[in-house]
Amino acid sequence: MSTLPSELTAGEIAAATRCGSLTCETVTRACLERIQAREATVQAWQHLAGERALERARALDAATGPRGPLHGVPFGAKDIIDAADMPSEYGSPIHRGHRPGRDAACVALMRRAGAVLVGKTVTTEFANVHPGKTRNPLDPERTPGGSSSGSAAAVADRMVPLALGTQTTASTIRPASFCGVVGYRPTWGDLRLSGVLEAAGSLDTLGLFARSIDDIALLRDVLIGAEPKPLAETGKPRIGFCRTHLWDKAEPSTQRLLEDTACALAQAGASVKDAVLPAAFARIPDAHRAVSSYEFTRNFAWEIDHHWDAISETLRSGRLAQGMATSFEQYREAREFLAACRLTLDQVFESYDVLLAPAAAGEAPVGLGSTGYTGFCTLWTSTHVPAVTVPALQGPNGLPIGVQLLARRDHDRELFAFARWVQRALR
Repeated sequence: MSTLPSELTAGEIAAATRCGSLTCETVTRACLERIQAREATVQAWQHLAGERALERARALDAATGPRGPLHGVPFGAKDIIDAADMPSEYGSPIHRGHRPGRDAACVALMRRAGAVLVGKTVTTEFANVHPGKTRNPLDPERTPGGSSSGSAAAVADRMVPLALGTQTTASTIRPASFCGVVGYRPTWGDLRLSGVLEAAGSLDTLGLFARSIDDIALLRDVLIGAEPKPLAETGKPRIGFCRTHLWDKAEPSTQRLLEDTACALAQAGASVKDAVLPAAFARIPDAHRAVSSYEFTRNFAWEIDHHWDAISETLRSGRLAQGMATSFEQYREAREFLAACRLTLDQVFESYDVLLAPAAAGEAPVGLGSTGYTGFCTLWTSTHVPAVTVPALQGPNGLPIGVQLLARRDHDRELFAFARWVQRALR
């Protein structure tokens, strides 16, 4: 095989290990060699378990009987996602060396399907805004995004073909856009969060990273307990080009790229029309901030009371200060407002199969002190719809910019099929 095993997609690896053209050990070793070569630059990993991963791979090679849909596929898990045999430190010195007693549901389901956990990827502090050590693998002077920074960087840099993250605001879609991989935030509530540190339960979801849309569909099937099946081919979609009320926050180059993308998709045969959100949606970022800050602050009451000085100033003066200043009545009203917006958005989707929107303001910003602007994800996280970002565009500095596609709630698999159509049309 001329292609290095670490370059293969999850689907290609699973097919090769099941038929015997590759061993699980060979694949895992190739990923570990890639990590060894690049980790000093990228710094995607909080905890590596190379020997344990090789032991697991050898055990899979020696096993007889049915082989799972992720047989021998290495993966990483964001370090707010528990694994029974590795530390979970949550991006904070407060929990340094903490050992959970069990796997998170998502980790257990992937292991059941034959996947090999290589280690825990870097997260921002408590999956919020204070950055970790990870660099963008395409330009180490730039942020990889956050909070699932290590997961996005590890997949982008061919360290692993799959990684688990989370999203409460923009923590999957934005780093996927910055690092040039496929990121997926599911319909809220579809994927189990047992064993995942809660930030704001009204908004939290898992986030999945891969280098192909088909891999995202495969991993979702594993996590929902469905028999994996190929994505169906789809007809030409009805696309709503949704600039949103935040359009002026996008860099001019991003605006031009997305305008050109809409034209290219129309030329490829899609029905492309402007989709305008109700004026009330301009309030969503403030409502999201109220809900997420209120819930986050209550969730971390123990850390606040016992380890205040070990919490970053960024978090203390930002999310926690906002949460402490938000009353229950304000929180409840904001939560009810977002629930009403979800119903309104269902009506918008009656005219479209998918919405096309910015994933981020532009390329990954220079500097490591911030993970970038979140607004273009906040709208969709708050309305609980599934989102995929496809690495289809290139910014003025040659770095990736994702195309974000949204579908109505509970239409995740259809979203994948349309996203694949869009990706093919833009090649």
